[in-house]
Amino acid sequence: MANKVILVTGGSRGIGAATAQLAAERGYAVAINYVSNRDAAEEVAENARKAGVKAITVAADVSKEEDILRMFATVDKELGTLSALVNNAGILDRQARLEDISAERINRVLIANITGSMLCAREAVKRMSTRHGGRGGSIVNLSSMAAKLGGPGEYVDYAASKGAIDAFTIGLAKELAAEGVRVNAVRPGLIYTDIHASGGEPGRVDRLKDAVPMKRGGTALEVANAILWLASDEASYATGTFIDISGGR
Repeated sequence: MANKVILVTGGSRGIGAATAQLAAERGYAVAINYVSNRDAAEEVAENARKAGVKAITVAADVSKEEDILRMFATVDKELGTLSALVNNAGILDRQARLEDISAERINRVLIANITGSMLCAREAVKRMSTRHGGRGGSIVNLSSMAAKLGGPGEYVDYAASKGAIDAFTIGLAKELAAEGVRVNAVRPGLIYTDIHASGGEPGRVDRLKDAVPMKRGGTALEVANAILWLASDEASYATGTFIDISGGR
């Protein structure tokens, strides 16, 4: 693992933070992307360094192409050749029905969740693909069970963005399969993270957990374990693959 470099977008909290920490414990040098909470990102980086690896933080808004270009240039300079990208950064808005959702909100969610992931993947491909002189690599996209369930009455815009991530994962996996780059995705279900507070209901997991066959919410670490498996050589014959981390829902 000495030369493995991983970039985790949205790495300052929740699933992203758990993924960055686990990657560090498995020997990756880690780049932790964040938008505004530098202190939280630095805390994740400091914990990662305790595993004996190099860890950096990179501020970038993935809804802005110029920020993405700068982020990848920083990783190139400070950590070296990228081995894995975890497209974790994403947003949702307050719970609402479609008739109460504005065009501005829809566009903001779609740009951050879809365009941002696609542009980050584009930059990773330029560095990983054997077609571009790279040594191969892995991209893991964060989808959601909302892509299958639809998010009715709460987040149909978010759910639609994750449905797009599913289609993107399949297409890019096929596009890159002969170029040494694997593309897979994880679909988390009800997971205890701060994203539910962003939607206006911090206790959402506890409200809905009885609808899950396992009768509980999941943890960020349980999702991170799936992400790191897909990123690793243990998943060397897996591309275009989805792992649902949803307690059976």
